[in-house]
Amino acid sequence: MYWTESLPYVLLPLVVWLTISGLDDLFLLGFWIYFRIREGGVPPEAVRGDGVERNIAIFTPLWQEEAVVRQMVTHNVTAIQYTRYHFFIGAYPNDEPTIDAIRELPARFANVHLALVPHDGPTSKADCLNWIYQQMLLEEEQSGEQFDAIITHDAEDLIHPNSLRAVNAHLPHYDMIQVPVLPLATSVREWVHGVYIDEFSEFQSRDLYVRARLGGFLPSAGVGTAFSRRALERLAVSAENRIFEPSCLTEDYESGFRVRSLGFRQILLPAGRDVVATREYFPRTWQAATKQRTRWVSGIVWQGIERHGWQGGWRQWWWHWRDRKGLVGNPMSLLANVLLFIGLFVKFDHAMPAVVPFTLGMAVLQAAARAAIVYRYYGWRHALLAPLRIPLANAINAVAAGRATWRYWRARWRGEPLVWLKTAHQYPNRAALEAHRPTLQEVLVQSGYCTCEQVEAAIRSKPAGKRLADWIVACGAVSEGQMYEALSLQLCVPLASVHPWEIPAATARALPAHVVRETGVIPIRRQAGELVLASADLPAETVQKNLQEYTRMPVRFALVTRSNYAELRGALLPGEGAA
Repeated sequence: MYWTESLPYVLLPLVVWLTISGLDDLFLLGFWIYFRIREGGVPPEAVRGDGVERNIAIFTPLWQEEAVVRQMVTHNVTAIQYTRYHFFIGAYPNDEPTIDAIRELPARFANVHLALVPHDGPTSKADCLNWIYQQMLLEEEQSGEQFDAIITHDAEDLIHPNSLRAVNAHLPHYDMIQVPVLPLATSVREWVHGVYIDEFSEFQSRDLYVRARLGGFLPSAGVGTAFSRRALERLAVSAENRIFEPSCLTEDYESGFRVRSLGFRQILLPAGRDVVATREYFPRTWQAATKQRTRWVSGIVWQGIERHGWQGGWRQWWWHWRDRKGLVGNPMSLLANVLLFIGLFVKFDHAMPAVVPFTLGMAVLQAAARAAIVYRYYGWRHALLAPLRIPLANAINAVAAGRATWRYWRARWRGEPLVWLKTAHQYPNRAALEAHRPTLQEVLVQSGYCTCEQVEAAIRSKPAGKRLADWIVACGAVSEGQMYEALSLQLCVPLASVHPWEIPAATARALPAHVVRETGVIPIRRQAGELVLASADLPAETVQKNLQEYTRMPVRFALVTRSNYAELRGALLPGEGAA
């Protein structure tokens, strides 16, 4: 057919682009291999701390995050292996459910503070962060305590227990410290989330690593990014007290560029096999992924060109190019994938351009390198699928490039600001949290409820079939109340104390009696549109899901002591007691 004969020559620009882009990627891969061999897998940036524990503020900006913020803070407070830190959680006055969720936390944790933005939202993440910074300054005035650095985190982040320790060790030497960010492992059937697994593994362990070694500016990832106090103050002075740029859709990328432009040192923490990384769930649907990446392209490419052009000198030009080439490269790569698929079924009568074997070879090499990096962090199943997910990644990124271009130029034509495209967040379930959760013994000792020797003695003497928590209480090492406070911290579930007469009759009947009897949960209140269920033992996750069948309200759980539970059950199910 005529179109098959002319296709190789009509698409010559595509082949030229793929060749140029392939050479670009080949240079990066070559530098990565060279540095890894030269350094023997031990980056020279890995430094020893000076033994001084600095005061660190964790900034968490929120908009409509009432479903995840309680669990995020509770889990991370118990998991973080560091003493001197405070959470400052930003919220808007017209987001009452989120404010209600945050206000529960300072009563439990003295190092958690609500930072209320003085105007309605949503505005932008940068605007919220700037007002959190102002709240931190007010807290310093009131408490007399000064913060030496801040670190940014989102509402869905699992902060590594040693993350703040690693940041603290590097603060004497660097003013912007990026903790690696990696997606939580999900089923291989989740192809969209798998794209994030592939790309973040490659970008965090290879691209940013080479970038830092060659002196390129380090873009912030938006989470797990620490800034020294001296960098914050210089950022404030340089931009009329705007630490983060409110008009920029990717304030994280912008912050990295600004910090480097002011002459401060940056570092990406080493991403070894036992990597200290921030983990989170990324978008798991096509719609959510394209929405998030539209914001990324709008901010990094279009706003980056508008705000900075090609500033930074020859050391930064290559990185500007690599950050922006996806605007053309992603649609081109998708077109190449489509043509490759057609080529499996249609025979071209004329020879393709001579460089085509090179471009195909480069594509195979890049796919193999990506699979090897993914294998290092996620195992062979995800590694095998990484090459197969490349066309999906190209499709998502191509759509995002098109949407971002349309949104940017439409806003310019109308004279309107670009709107912050917020991505819905999901906090990890109990199964995902298990690997990061401290043990009950660690919580008891760190909270000062008992000594390590008392716990070890209880473990040695515990009868078979007896729950450790109950046995420690029986041994007299801690009181029942102290034990349940520790369990509350360890399980990330609030502790309640409820009298039977405090439960409204309608709430007490919110679940059928046989469900209360079989599952061991007792409805105690309706709060913020949720049904709160109390139990002395947190039900299994399958039981929690089954409970949702008996009520239209979302369910939330609270722990009560065994004696409190027996009192409630005796009142609601007369004649049964705690049996």
